[in-house]
Amino acid sequence: MSRALAWSFVVVAALGTALCAPAPGRQWLPGDSHIHSHWSAGSDQRRIPPISVKGQDALYSTPRNAVMARQFGLRWMVTTDHGGPDHAKLNFLQAHRELTLSRELVPDLLQFYGMELNMPGMDHHTLIIPNADDEATVLRDIESQFDANQEWPLPPDPRRHSDEARRRALDYLQALERLPVLFANHPSRSATAVGAYGLDEPWEIRANNDLAPDVYRGMEGAPGHQAATLAPDGSPRPVVPGRPPNARGRYLNPGAPTMGGFDQMTAIVGGFWDSLLGEGRRFWVVASSDSHAHYTDPAREGVDFWPGEFHKTYVLARPTYEDVLDGLRSGRVFAAAGGLVTTLDVTAAALGREAGIGGTLRVGASDAIEVTIAFTDPDVENGGGENPSAQRVDVIVGEVRGPASEPGLDRNPTTQVVARIGRADWTHNGDRYTLTTSVPAAAGARYLRVRGTSTDALEPGPDTRDENPWHDLWFYSNPIFIEVE
Repeated sequence: MSRALAWSFVVVAALGTALCAPAPGRQWLPGDSHIHSHWSAGSDQRRIPPISVKGQDALYSTPRNAVMARQFGLRWMVTTDHGGPDHAKLNFLQAHRELTLSRELVPDLLQFYGMELNMPGMDHHTLIIPNADDEATVLRDIESQFDANQEWPLPPDPRRHSDEARRRALDYLQALERLPVLFANHPSRSATAVGAYGLDEPWEIRANNDLAPDVYRGMEGAPGHQAATLAPDGSPRPVVPGRPPNARGRYLNPGAPTMGGFDQMTAIVGGFWDSLLGEGRRFWVVASSDSHAHYTDPAREGVDFWPGEFHKTYVLARPTYEDVLDGLRSGRVFAAAGGLVTTLDVTAAALGREAGIGGTLRVGASDAIEVTIAFTDPDVENGGGENPSAQRVDVIVGEVRGPASEPGLDRNPTTQVVARIGRADWTHNGDRYTLTTSVPAAAGARYLRVRGTSTDALEPGPDTRDENPWHDLWFYSNPIFIEVE
């Protein structure tokens, strides 16, 4: 093991509690960045102009989604409807009106206005609009100009689906007075194998981040449709011989499933996400429900959990639109499944300086670094009626070596799990667990991130068609960067 990875571990509960105290006024606020409503409409193209058909792609009203989000503990959510021809008009005239009503009905839930953008030349992306009086106009202008499926009349102009259209869209977003945030949704859903990508390729994600570095900030580490393997009564959904799996659910496409509920671009240590972090890119992962229809709904064979029922995206923020959006942009974020943990504080400190999740710690070449991990593993039942416990925390470290040699790079060979720390090495006070490790000095820049699991698996395995998602739970922090002065 190299000197940079020669870690020694010691549990120091009191120091951990001090180092991991959140910034004044900020707390971990759970939310969901990708929620559909009945305004994700279909389109009757037998009419001229086409008629939007409400409820064809997703079932529920925005207030219903908001009520369920609060029931499962969420503090913020984003409406992310998508559509087809002339959907920008439907969004502007009707969906935003219902969002305004939903904000009045559920006032203690921050409800962002956004959409699932049909990104030119790529798969879907979540677009989050800053909360302001003109948010409906801002989104209408973006969707009408750049959404790949917005065009009418048909047939579609291929230029609207081109790389040039994608570049123009990102240039436009980066130049807005109030910057939105953009995340790639389910980036490996169209992949054909591990490392064989589909609509979202590594070079495209890099190019997008280069074009709009303050807007294009991440991807869904854990995509939605996690209930695809469950029957309405919660038992495993029967596998029907000869019937293809629902490709939307847990990526049950041959050769490229999710791994522990997370996309291969996130779940593989030393994989694509680590290749981006190894360039020093501030590029974050989130989790979502992608809610269209609940798996218990008799109206449709749904594959979804309610917002917040299974996955949550936690943002360290004050409960305001501005600070939650800033937290998403700045990476003060972790993603967790099944209520496994509800807070996660990771702090790196050296000589009186410290940085938390999403932050940067600057050290001298001879400075040792102390890393403290503290999290809450609540003693309560989750949405599945179970009370899971974290069994292990993994510390992952990789080197930062600057720009990639190839735009399609999807590996960082320097990234390793440097420690797998089980329950015997934690201290706790009630449901708050703490551990501390020291990191030796090193000459070069690095990053560190943390993950944990309810299982005893060393690495997340491919999700299967008969798997119970409640029994394979993981959480992931975003990284802390360490720069050497």
